[in-house]
Amino acid sequence: MKQYLYLLFALVLLSCGDHTTIDPEQPSSAADTLTIFFINDQHGQLNHFSKIKHIVDKEKETNEHVLLVCAGDMFSGNPIVDQYEEKGYPMIDIMNKTGFDVSVLGNHEFDYGPDHLKNRVLQAEFDWVCANVNMKDSGVPQPDAFTTIAVADLKVTFLGLVETFGKPGAIIPATHPWRVTEMQFRRHTDVLNTYRNLKEDEGSDVLIALTHLGTQNDLELAEIFPELDAVIGGHSHQKVNVVINDAPVVQAGSYLALLGRLDLIVDKARITSSGVSFIDLHEYSERDEDLSALIATYNNAPQFNEVIGVALSDHDRNELGCFYTAALKDYLQVDMSFQNGGGIRSNIDAGDITTMEIYNMDPFNNQSVIFTMTAQEVSDFFTETRAGLHVSGVTFQQSGQKLTLYLDGKAIPPEELVTIGINDYIPAVYDQYFPLEKAEIQGLTTAETIIEYLKTMNSTLDDEGCNRYFQY
Repeated sequence: MKQYLYLLFALVLLSCGDHTTIDPEQPSSAADTLTIFFINDQHGQLNHFSKIKHIVDKEKETNEHVLLVCAGDMFSGNPIVDQYEEKGYPMIDIMNKTGFDVSVLGNHEFDYGPDHLKNRVLQAEFDWVCANVNMKDSGVPQPDAFTTIAVADLKVTFLGLVETFGKPGAIIPATHPWRVTEMQFRRHTDVLNTYRNLKEDEGSDVLIALTHLGTQNDLELAEIFPELDAVIGGHSHQKVNVVINDAPVVQAGSYLALLGRLDLIVDKARITSSGVSFIDLHEYSERDEDLSALIATYNNAPQFNEVIGVALSDHDRNELGCFYTAALKDYLQVDMSFQNGGGIRSNIDAGDITTMEIYNMDPFNNQSVIFTMTAQEVSDFFTETRAGLHVSGVTFQQSGQKLTLYLDGKAIPPEELVTIGINDYIPAVYDQYFPLEKAEIQGLTTAETIIEYLKTMNSTLDDEGCNRYFQY
């Protein structure tokens, strides 16, 4: 089974097909066409929502069975949304006005912390679903495991599932671990049996898993849960269109580049055929003018246009790993600095550097933190976790199972203390090596630290060709 799914996953990555049809039998005259528009992983991008609203509203003029859904990760990726006074509110406001019906929680919905998530959930005019989270004492309203939406004469049930592989040895999403300490998560596979009869129990015509699990997990879900009529997923930022057990498994890329469309012919609670297509929102030209004007108002944030430096060439994410860690090391006045590659989210082009570009590069509001450790403790961290990180201020020499640290070309004795500048996400993930009680939390986020570095210490970015990524 696993080997089959891995092969199928590889075929998905190679496939660019935009249409699938299953079970081509002729429906009865009572059959209905259900159209579900879907997005995932927009990560704060706002600009194309006015196009989505135009598309969906136009479809509703001739089709009474239309829904609009989101497969998670609406936050983290755009300073206009993430650095707004009410973090994330512009996204909720725009999604409300676009007319979304339901969203699953993505891992980055937790990035701002429970207080902000609580407010965003309460402000949303669409349903939230997630079957494998218990909000417990976090203050965040408990989402329903599923929701059943009546659309004309059809009942459509959406079951929500979020990934929980964010930290080794823990069951939490890929977010800052300190921000979900008051919540409890379960593996999505551990809750499925509860919902085997969900379609019948709800008297639904259609049962859809709305997931933020990633493509591989979606494919496995469709294989082990044949009761599903479709899986609409997110998390892996891929364009996916495949059929398993007669159920379409779909995903619409990322960053609001695509709007997915799933058409289901529903006849007496059976899907007799389906079609999948994707609309390139960069190419689509028509917009809802009122929503476009509101988006322009949000985008008009002059504080993000301040020029704070200059890049002498285009810099990719490996090159920015050099810049990022050097900035933290120098500004925090520490011996060395580390940064996880996944925390660098965009490139920087040659020319002026604005605050917007720094927030785009480092969008997660992680705090700058300093740790004092022995060289041996640093060595143990890299050798035992096999973590891959961008580094500055330190080089490594491996001899057999021994890893020696060097500062300025000189080997550091194992017992010698060194200081490390780092974002607080890494120690939260690897708390066995970076205990919270030893953390000197600074008053700036890492993005703010880098902005201050450019303003006060070195305004020139010149790391072309640099790559200091290290993994034992």
